Amino acid sequence: MRILILNGPNLNLLGTREPEIYGNQTFLEYFKKLKAHFQGELEYIQTNVEGELINALHHSTHDGIVLNAGGYTHTSVALRDAIAGIQIPVVEVHISNLAQREGFRHNSFITAVCAGSIMGFGMDGYRLALEWFTGNERSKIGY
Repeated sequence: MRILILNGPNLNLLGTREPEIYGNQTFLEYFKKLKAHFQGELEYIQTNVEGELINALHHSTHDGIVLNAGGYTHTSVALRDAIAGIQIPVVEVHISNLAQREGFRHNSFITAVCAGSIMGFGMDGYRLALEWFTGNERSKIGY
């Protein structure tokens, strides 16, 4: 199984940005752990550019996509339409629980067009999304 993990704006700052919310680990450190425990092929793309996220969705040939759209979750109709326009299942992931954050973060434009949504479990949400795609339960690998 081939899965694309697609991270949006400011997620390149994980490990240093608001560690009380996002933790102290970089995503690349966590991604190494995911790759070591995932039986399939994982690809990772992070971009701060909305159009690059859309292009990655449009051009993907993966079996599934795990998407943390960052701030575009709450603002981008174009990203929502890109997800709706492809046949690949997308699982929305957020490190923090958006319902416990500022009011503007409570609305997601993309949830309705995703196969599912996982939030509030830290970086472990990515592992949970991978388990949904593979149908397997794996032990927690930490974050």
